[in-house]
Amino acid sequence: MKIGELARAARCAPETVRFYERAGLLPAPARSEGNYRQYGPAHLERLRFIRNCRGLDMAHDEIRALLDMIDHPARDCGAINHLLDEHIAHVDVRLRELRDLQRQLVGLREQCRVEQPVDACGIVQGLARMETAEGPARGTHLG
Repeated sequence: MKIGELARAARCAPETVRFYERAGLLPAPARSEGNYRQYGPAHLERLRFIRNCRGLDMAHDEIRALLDMIDHPARDCGAINHLLDEHIAHVDVRLRELRDLQRQLVGLREQCRVEQPVDACGIVQGLARMETAEGPARGTHLG
């Protein structure tokens, strides 16, 4: 199948297919005499796998590690369990960060209960008074 057919079957855009090829997650397909990419069922299966992983917010490095394990099916799946456990821990951290963010936003919102001139807005004043966090805003679970 051509790239458009593959993209439709995987419910994504052709640019997504090209992106995953460039990222090394999807192997380059064979080319026709007219230099069109020719994809097979294995490409579709792998692309769906990648998209499902991305849907679970897995990073490319995590997906790459999973694909490497899939490419070596005789290996033990313990590393896959470990990878998923780490990803679950990352999600737990993100949930805590999002709850903290929500508390901050609710606190700001409570500082301005009625419409008034912007220079008297409690939200604007609260944002101006907030301490800026040190360092990067937020790291990722990959370091």
